[in-house]
Amino acid sequence: MEEPNTLLTLVGLVIIISIVAMLIMKKISPVVGMILIPVIGALVIGHGFGDIRKYVESGIDQVFNVAIMFIFAIIYFGIISDSGLFRPFVRGMIKLTRGNIIIVAIVTTIIGTFAQLDGAGATTFLLAIPALLPLYRALKMSPYLLVLLLALSAAIINMVPWGGPMARTASVLKVDNINDLWYQVIPIQLVGIVLAILFSIYLGIREKRRIAKAFPNEDIVKINMDEIIANYEKDQEENATIKGEATKHTYILWLNLILTVIVVAMMLLDIVPPEFAFMLGVAVALPLNFRDVDEQMERIRAHAPNALMMAAVILAAGVFLGILNETGMLESIALSLIAVLPTVVGPYLHIIIGVLGVPLDLLTSTDAYYFAILPIVESTASQFGVPSQSTAFSLMIGNVIGTFVSPFAPAVWLAVGLAEINMGRYIKYAFFWVWGFSILMLFIAILMGIVTI
Repeated sequence: MEEPNTLLTLVGLVIIISIVAMLIMKKISPVVGMILIPVIGALVIGHGFGDIRKYVESGIDQVFNVAIMFIFAIIYFGIISDSGLFRPFVRGMIKLTRGNIIIVAIVTTIIGTFAQLDGAGATTFLLAIPALLPLYRALKMSPYLLVLLLALSAAIINMVPWGGPMARTASVLKVDNINDLWYQVIPIQLVGIVLAILFSIYLGIREKRRIAKAFPNEDIVKINMDEIIANYEKDQEENATIKGEATKHTYILWLNLILTVIVVAMMLLDIVPPEFAFMLGVAVALPLNFRDVDEQMERIRAHAPNALMMAAVILAAGVFLGILNETGMLESIALSLIAVLPTVVGPYLHIIIGVLGVPLDLLTSTDAYYFAILPIVESTASQFGVPSQSTAFSLMIGNVIGTFVSPFAPAVWLAVGLAEINMGRYIKYAFFWVWGFSILMLFIAILMGIVTI
């Protein structure tokens, strides 16, 4: 085994700790931290800008396709959401509940599952919370339960290729075709959805008992489902600032559904690369839903900020990883860690960090977790013969469920605001449920062979 370089280890750790600490304290943005600090670190250990240029190019080459896919995926699903594709589904689900508390909990989970298909947590909460909150209030159900069920189901779906966790993982592993990763986690996603529904049944029964105990003298709550649905439709219309073709012609919604199935199928079957699939999707969806050219450009401008923000983070991560890899800092850190770790711990390091994924998400940001912690764990575990993808899956499965319980996730603050609840109380309410669920998911992934020991 190679000997670690003390200078490389120290500078590498300073870079990583500095980025994580400053992200936690909100002193810098991820883009600034992951570009500026590694460059300074490379200069400190004696590399010139000629060398740094090569390192940066190497890093960006590895993540460029992922960044492109992310841009067009966000724009595509934004257009589809603008079309109102999910509205009939949500309306039907609300009607289906008929005021049954357990069914409401199940439907909440199902809505969260489908709403998160666009890979954006903010969209999920914007779509679902205003629709379901009046129903929860009428039934005296806790709004904290509403956010928890949405968060749990959305997090499971968030492992799709156009979701942030998978995109970050692909960047760290330098995977050209992100589908190669997604195919392997689809089984645990399906299991997770089933578990989430079973979990919602349990929490629904628990909530029903709580309500019966809290309001023992009240008759069965009678609610007007038609009124709730009408209010939902009114809110959606008021919030919809754009009027696309789908609002005029119902058949456009069906065409949007067919188009979405085709785009995802092209990815799954590897007919075209993921980024090209979404490029084609955007090219078709824009004129399909918005005939006017100015409207098409306005829809791109509307969704571009979210798309470019994530793409910028991924490209910046390419710079960070390129410098740390090419200078040998990451390898040296891993070798140093191996030197101090008990031999018995090394082969299980990825499992240990995976189990701690949810608490770590509360202590670090998502970017810090994937771009700082994952590379070190992956490099270290690989020295003990653990496959890189197995390490990545362990950390992702252990962490992703906690995405929407972390105060570092802007979407969580949106959810808390929409549901009119307290952030501290929400974390206290949801944390142990979410952490336990993530550990269960990780254990099942090990049994399924997705994560190897």
